[in-house]
Amino acid sequence: MRIDLHTHSTASDGTDTPAELVRNAAAAGLDVIALTDHDTTRGHAEATAALPAGLTLVTGAELSCRVDGIGLHMLAYLFDPEEPELARERELVRDDRVPRARGMVAKLQELGVPVTWDQVARIAGDGSVGRPHVAEAMVELGVVDTVSDAFVPDWLADGGRAYVGKHELDPFDAIRLVKAAGGVTVFAHPLALKRGQVVPETVIAELASAGLDGIEVDHTDHDAPTRARLRSLAAELGLLTTGSSDYHGSRKAVRLGECTTDPEIYGEITRRATGAFPVPGAGGTGR
Repeated sequence: MRIDLHTHSTASDGTDTPAELVRNAAAAGLDVIALTDHDTTRGHAEATAALPAGLTLVTGAELSCRVDGIGLHMLAYLFDPEEPELARERELVRDDRVPRARGMVAKLQELGVPVTWDQVARIAGDGSVGRPHVAEAMVELGVVDTVSDAFVPDWLADGGRAYVGKHELDPFDAIRLVKAAGGVTVFAHPLALKRGQVVPETVIAELASAGLDGIEVDHTDHDAPTRARLRSLAAELGLLTTGSSDYHGSRKAVRLGECTTDPEIYGEITRRATGAFPVPGAGGTGR
């Protein structure tokens, strides 16, 4: 089985619609795909309707969190999307995205970058606007060569010259809320240093004690020594280890299935979940 547990669609900051995403996943030879858009479950219905035969969908979300001033992302799988407390927190994060993006546009303009809100809004479309959309506007203007090049201290990285904060969950609260909604939590790309400051291993240990289920080990932003260290840490803390592409379509040079999760780990994730269940494809026709 080929299992990719971290992907994005146009419901947040990917370039594939949810329907395109599942069709592309089937074409890439995947057996299981998780749709984990940022702080939203809005793409799940479309992905389910279009799910090809032979492909299983794991519903989820990537929750924006912050602890001790450091941003981090928490992958939440197979939770009940209607659970009111978690739904309310996701809404608070989403509602803060537009004023945050407008603030980043204003800062960039002050720095001499002629980006406009209309440009960013066009790029975001119906998705939850975020930094990648602002970064793509910068690419269009020739300010940076790639979206990743915008995520540096000079521009949009945490604490960067054009960075603006937003409402984010405390990760300990995120674990509690996802668990209460019957879901499973995995710390996304925990040592991706190229993205900026990361939390110390002592915080990962505290999260494990609070009920964290796993950490994402095999990710393109983790080199071989980092992956080895994370596997050792997971063994020490009794955490599951996952692998995923963090696919964003054409916005990033990462292929579906570039990193994958062991079937036994996937089975354990589904065993622990009680809020929702994987959806087997039946040859969907949704667009």
